[in-house]
Amino acid sequence: MKKILLVCTLLCSILIFGQEKSGAKQFWENLQKQCGKSFEGEVKEGAANDTFRDKKLVMHVRNCDENTIRIPFFVGDDKSRTWVLTYKNDRIQLKHDHRHEDGSEDKVTQYGGTTSNSGLSTLQFFPADQQTCDLIPNASANVWWITLDETSFTYNLRRIGSDRLFTVKFDITKVVPTPSAPWGWKD
Repeated sequence: MKKILLVCTLLCSILIFGQEKSGAKQFWENLQKQCGKSFEGEVKEGAANDTFRDKKLVMHVRNCDENTIRIPFFVGDDKSRTWVLTYKNDRIQLKHDHRHEDGSEDKVTQYGGTTSNSGLSTLQFFPADQQTCDLIPNASANVWWITLDETSFTYNLRRIGSDRLFTVKFDITKVVPTPSAPWGWKD
C-alpha cells in the first residue's frame, strides 16, 4: 500500500509541475494584458547626446492577437518605429519595423532576434539574428531585452564589446492618451 501511495504521489507531482507555464508564456500573457493601453517613458541609459532624451516617449500596445503583439514607439512627433513581438514554439521574436511618413518601409527595418530559451516571466533576451547581421553588420553583437513587471516595461539594447547601452523605461501604472496611428497604419 505504501508503494502505491508513493507512486501516486510521485505521478501527481510530475503532472502538476509538468503543466506549469514557461517563462515565455507567462511573459506573453502579461504583455497581452496591456493591449490597447499607452504609456509614457523616459531614457534611463543612453549616450549624453541621445536625441530621445528631450522628446516625449510613448509606447502603445496597439495590436494583439494570439501570436503577435505590435507596439508602436513614438519619439516626439516621429511615428516611424514599431516593436513587433511574435510568440512561436515557446520562444519570442523581436523585430523592429521602421517606416517612413508615407508608410513605406525604411531600408533598415525588420532587424532583431529571437530568444534562445523560454526566459523568465519578467525578462526576455533577444540576441541579434542572421537577418540583422546581414542588414546591419555592426549590430551583429546587439542584444535586446525587455523587462515587464507590475509597474514597468523596459526596452533595452546593449552592443556587446562596446559601451553602447540604451534603456527606456515606461511606467505601466499610468495610462496616457493613445496617440494617433503610427506611420503606415490606419486608425
